[in-house]
Amino acid sequence: MSIVKSNDRAFILTGAGVSAESGIPTFRDAGGLWKNHSIEDVASPEVWRRDPRLVWEFYSMRRRVACSAKPNLGHLAVAELESVMEERLFLCTQNVDNLHEQAGSERVVHMHGELFKSRCDTCSRSPFHDANTYDGEAAIPRCACGGRIRPHICWFGEVPFELDLVFATLQRCTLFVAVGTSGVVEPAASFAAQVRQRARTVYVGLEEPANAPLFSECHIGRASEVLPRLLGAAHA
Repeated sequence: MSIVKSNDRAFILTGAGVSAESGIPTFRDAGGLWKNHSIEDVASPEVWRRDPRLVWEFYSMRRRVACSAKPNLGHLAVAELESVMEERLFLCTQNVDNLHEQAGSERVVHMHGELFKSRCDTCSRSPFHDANTYDGEAAIPRCACGGRIRPHICWFGEVPFELDLVFATLQRCTLFVAVGTSGVVEPAASFAAQVRQRARTVYVGLEEPANAPLFSECHIGRASEVLPRLLGAAHA
């Protein structure tokens, strides 16, 4: 039975667990390590200033992995619901891949950035599509202004994107659904607490999140199996 009512304004938050079902590894499961580097050691402004080649090697690897990934039934269920609810559905993801877009979602807010975009670390040039890899002996790409081109990613110590829009939309939602999130990473971990007094809160994932008490319903299972049923998609 669908959890979505005809007059709902839904806020869907997706995390790494959704992408993991499509073959994109979560570094939490890998102990937070890549080539014996902690993720904090390859994803921060300080490391970028000190060793941009290391940072690009890491994100080049992530681009190669994401290029071979395809959306799963969870992504498709969200996209199908968006086609019905239109602007009454707000999709916010902590993921930097483009699997939601591949599934057909047209209004996706990537609060932690987008893997296939880059931007200048110096000037105000808008982020641009970039699927290139810059590792090995490749030179660090430069902007016309002379600045270095960096991944369009929210690193540790940086402010997530579109927060004003996110918080404003949270205030209007009647249904909050978190999918495949750990309930640890802020500010997303506190979203359920902000809405639970006036909106239905639902969690979907392989294990209970750290903030499980904030949800009125917890559905433990694969998002690709649970979401089509909960969201009333035709794949159920």
